[in-house]
Amino acid sequence: MTSKNPLKISIGMKLRSGPWGGSNQFGVALAEYLEQRGHIVSFDLKSPDLDIIVLTDPRSGGASATYQQHDIMRYLIKTNWRALVVHRVNECDERKGTTGVNAQLMAANNCADHTVFISHWLRDLFLKHGLDVADTSSVVLNGADQRIFHANGYQRWNHREKLRLVTHHWGGGWLKGFDIYQQLDHMLQAPTWKDRIDFTYIGNVPDGFSFRNTTYLEPQHGDVLADSLRNHHVYLTASQYEPAGMHHVEGALCGLPLLYRESGALPDYGDGFGVSFTMENFEQQLHTMLETYDDWVERMPVYRNTAERMCAEYYQLFLRLGEQRKRLLRKRTIQLKRPVWFAQMLWRNVRKRI
Repeated sequence: MTSKNPLKISIGMKLRSGPWGGSNQFGVALAEYLEQRGHIVSFDLKSPDLDIIVLTDPRSGGASATYQQHDIMRYLIKTNWRALVVHRVNECDERKGTTGVNAQLMAANNCADHTVFISHWLRDLFLKHGLDVADTSSVVLNGADQRIFHANGYQRWNHREKLRLVTHHWGGGWLKGFDIYQQLDHMLQAPTWKDRIDFTYIGNVPDGFSFRNTTYLEPQHGDVLADSLRNHHVYLTASQYEPAGMHHVEGALCGLPLLYRESGALPDYGDGFGVSFTMENFEQQLHTMLETYDDWVERMPVYRNTAERMCAEYYQLFLRLGEQRKRLLRKRTIQLKRPVWFAQMLWRNVRKRI
């Protein structure tokens, strides 16, 4: 199906091949979805008549970004005022224990007409921090490519062999869950567990970290990764303060019930499809998964966080914003005239680069 009036949409990302993080998968999926429907997708601000600009990473020096907010403001003022700006927020300081990221994202948001958060948890976090977008934001959950991540070939646990747990991360930061992964690695030395479960970790690890009782595999992607996931029974994610993540989505779409931490956005994605845990009750909840596995595995076919669903929600958002363009541009103009601090900030950033 193609559009009679194609939209011109710029996604501010450098798309990469190979085992990159979830943001890259979002960009690849959305670009393909839009192009299949006859719309024109670019990754820069060269076109003089863009309809939608998607800001994905306003941090200076961001490895995945092709432009930041100051580039967008210059484009709006010098080239095309009618382009609408959507800011996709997928990061926070809490995720990596950094400082300044939240402030950068909130400052960059001043150029946006609409804000998309990748989880309800992340939206609530920024609202609490004072980002005034309660009426101009929405939540679109991440989704993975179901052509690759599907349950065909997944074999459910028969209760006679060991229960095989798996997780995978592109980022190797400690907050990805290595307190739990290390604890589980130690648990596998004990007779209570070593004859009942296996654990596989796929991806990068913190500098100096190593497993003793866990199967470790280098980062994988695509069909190779999906096959590895389907060769296990339960997907474990212990990530802390996760804005959303894609890893657990891929595991769930491959048919694996989730054993997920009660932290960040993981309950947004895992509720109803597995067992949650905290640092204090992890071992107890692992027992619970062993006991209730059959109930959870029956629910996995209706897990809905696919790339198709995600992209359709972005597309419908773009169409709605297009219908509201006149109102949004009028509101943008009023905001520029009224708050002096914003007008000064806008001009100061643009003037440096004109």
